[in-house]
Amino acid sequence: MPVINRVADLQPDIMAWRRHLHAHPELMYDVHGTAAFVAERLREFGCDEVATGLGRTGVVGVIKGQKPASGDPKVIGLRADMDALPIEEETNLPYASKTPGKMHACGHDGHTAMLLGAARYLAETRNFAGDAVVIFQPAEEGGAGADAMIKDGLMERFRIEQVYGMHNGPGLPVGSFALRPGPIMAATDAIDIRIEGVGGHAARPHKCIDSVLAGAQLVTALQSIVSRTVDPLDSAVISMCEFHAGNARNVIPQVAELKGTVRTLTPEVRDLVERRVREVVAGVAQQTGATIDLVYERGYPVTVNHPEQTEIATRIAGDVAGAANVHAVPPMMGAEDFAYMLEARPGAFIFVGNGDSAGLHHPAYNFNDEAIVYGTSYWVKLVEHTLAA
Repeated sequence: MPVINRVADLQPDIMAWRRHLHAHPELMYDVHGTAAFVAERLREFGCDEVATGLGRTGVVGVIKGQKPASGDPKVIGLRADMDALPIEEETNLPYASKTPGKMHACGHDGHTAMLLGAARYLAETRNFAGDAVVIFQPAEEGGAGADAMIKDGLMERFRIEQVYGMHNGPGLPVGSFALRPGPIMAATDAIDIRIEGVGGHAARPHKCIDSVLAGAQLVTALQSIVSRTVDPLDSAVISMCEFHAGNARNVIPQVAELKGTVRTLTPEVRDLVERRVREVVAGVAQQTGATIDLVYERGYPVTVNHPEQTEIATRIAGDVAGAANVHAVPPMMGAEDFAYMLEARPGAFIFVGNGDSAGLHHPAYNFNDEAIVYGTSYWVKLVEHTLAA
């Protein structure tokens, strides 16, 4: 049950692609160089169709199997993300980012390279019946690139019936996988609060409406929503991470601004938390006399793995790594815009081990090239199993 021999042979090429991408990171939708690199490789491989510009800068390749299908051909989508992060790299690697202030700190270079490797193998062998659609997506890091590609007709244009995603997992041993059915990653919402009081001299607080005091009360009250409103058996996080007010020790500032994030795992808890945040803000405004403006913006939805596709993914991961190396993982409170694709079509999201690396979004992070053969073999076997004649 090891990795595919031909994939192991391709590992040096896949690693070279990965390191090239690592050295040339691009952000959000501005992944023109990365997208051109991907499209060029797909054309070299002999994909039957290569489409560019979906969701602004997304790339899609179609590989048709050569086995005859019984009935209508099936179509499976495999997705990788292409964008990097606005972080200054601190790895000192020979292939470290050549662009100041940008780096592949989440492993999207590895995700893209592994899917390119699978596309090359599948285009060579075509040992399946139906269509394998490889999806290279921009703007996962906060730009909802998956949603943009879907709105551009991704699923309908390529007749995708089910869709799968993969992410590397620091701390998960190389040669292992992790996943779970149901919610696997959280919805993420943003809180922006502007408090306007009455500024004045610090020695005369009775003549002021203290925006800092109102902000402090808000932080405390908002943090208590999870502990005193949400069922202890459910999960939610409210983190207020920015508090800006004032610039002198003896001046009560007129304005304070707070920013934070909300993470939830079910639509019901998401609705509950939003309602309570609005109520708390209104209550503190009434109590303090400050004018408080709240912008509550919903972001990525919950990433929910479908049971049947999760079972398939678990079986394929076991074929690649051995059943003992496929782990059940608890839900994570990080967010992932592959959630949009799982809302549009059934599928599953899986983690592949990255070993004892620095954490995601850390300036010392690096994708582990030893994981390439496992992730690429998973993609290949997933297609060949799902699109068996």
